[in-house]
Amino acid sequence: MGIIARNVRSPVGEIDVVALDGETIVFVEVKAWSAYAIEELHYGIDEKKQRRIIETAKYFLFSHREYSGMAVRFDVIFIGLELITHLVSAFMECI
Repeated sequence: MGIIARNVRSPVGEIDVVALDGETIVFVEVKAWSAYAIEELHYGIDEKKQRRIIETAKYFLFSHREYSGMAVRFDVIFIGLELITHLVSAFMECI
């Protein structure tokens, strides 16, 4: 996986990392997660946050037409005190 952008901003939100994984463009949210147990990761990215990430991904794709037509994936990386958890396809949306 290769990083193509960091800290992508739009009028509605921000995406921490945009990467390419083969023929898939991956939008990655990175969260510090030291206060809760791993079983509570689903609280880290609520529906409102997911919607903001999705809208920012649409903004990015509109601004970077060279990636149009690629498969899209939304990942979340949780960074804890002793553990890094990478959730591949943490949530989905058709773009």
